[in-house]
Amino acid sequence: MKNVLVLGAGLVAGPLVRHLLDHDYQVTVASRTLDKAQDLIDGHPKGRAVQFDITEDGAQLNDLVTEASLVVSLLPYIYHVRVARACVEHQRPLVTTSYVSDEMEELDEDAREVGVILLNELGLDPGIDHMSAMRVIDRAHDAGGQVKAFRSFCGGLPAPEANDNPLGYKFSWSPRGVVLAGRNDARYLENGRIVEVPNERLFARHYVTWVRGLGDYEAYPNRDSLPYIERYGIPEAETMYRGTLRNLGWCDVMLKLNELGYFELEERPDLPTKTFRQIMAELIEKEETSDLRADLATHLNVAPNSGVVMALEWLGLLDAEPVPEKTTLLDVLADQMLEKMPYRERERDMVILVHEFEVDYPDHEETISATLIDFGDPDGETAMARTVGLPAAVGARMILEGEINVNGVQIPVLPEIYGPVLDELHRLGISFEESVSK
Repeated sequence: MKNVLVLGAGLVAGPLVRHLLDHDYQVTVASRTLDKAQDLIDGHPKGRAVQFDITEDGAQLNDLVTEASLVVSLLPYIYHVRVARACVEHQRPLVTTSYVSDEMEELDEDAREVGVILLNELGLDPGIDHMSAMRVIDRAHDAGGQVKAFRSFCGGLPAPEANDNPLGYKFSWSPRGVVLAGRNDARYLENGRIVEVPNERLFARHYVTWVRGLGDYEAYPNRDSLPYIERYGIPEAETMYRGTLRNLGWCDVMLKLNELGYFELEERPDLPTKTFRQIMAELIEKEETSDLRADLATHLNVAPNSGVVMALEWLGLLDAEPVPEKTTLLDVLADQMLEKMPYRERERDMVILVHEFEVDYPDHEETISATLIDFGDPDGETAMARTVGLPAAVGARMILEGEINVNGVQIPVLPEIYGPVLDELHRLGISFEESVSK
């Protein structure tokens, strides 16, 4: 009996755990919060819940890894390297859904020496995005084509009928990561020219794109797109753009929140003693104000009845209520977003992933579009949990069953990885619609 160790019991773990249990694997879920692990196992005879805190007990981590046939880490990304080192030491394969860090990359040689795979970026974005892109790119190359332009957009959003707040967004997982991503710089290639986007202009560099069957969305650049020219094997590309999708209005609000300082991680022990109104007045340097709304609008150079001011007011950032027990502005904002922007009972989320390719063949040109739209089940799993958790579960199964047989630090851009995983995801109802125009 093969035993899969799942580290972490967060919001995307459910589909992964259920998939592995349904395929007759023994699954151990180790979580700092035992109740969460027990809920995931749900009394299944092949499931086991263990209380585990990676920050406290290295010996327990080694024991758990030793007992496992394979490890899936759904912990925060900062802990993946610690888990990976234990996997290399005990010769156990590892799957994560997170980006490969420099520290993870440094384990490549060691992993190859002991013959184990450390398979990262096997979720939605990153994950399904890589695999679906490589399937089209490899097919184009095999037919003699050159991929001159690649654009990719991904977003997890409320389904249209649940899109009912001024920011057009709701949280199916912790908002802190979403806000942290707003601190990133970005870089991409457009018509042969490298475009550098500093963090303070990230949300200003958005444009509107149309998604078939759904309508218009905002797209803005996601981190550094340039390394994917090499990773995807398309040195001929003159355009390489990886972006994030949001509903209309999101970028203007996030741009102004950043300008105000709400993305700051500086420790402020005084914050829990203040109200939202006092903090906002301080941020706009108007400690004494009889009309905070008007003064805020003036500071942001927008109209008092603009969508931005209305959104900040709706978030409660102008209220006379005390702030939560947080000591950074970013955490104050994230907590307030979670309070104001959760999914209500029976509301659905939605995942959108769109790739656009411009391919030159010897005798013609093609524009290829590949679109994935997945909706959550109001009585079951979210689309985000399915599209992040199931690729990792399928990849874990295929490593254990010998269908994936490569070693070292990997992301799913090899056909021997993406081929079988995409085929299985298609059988599970996660698939793309392609269209080609010449």
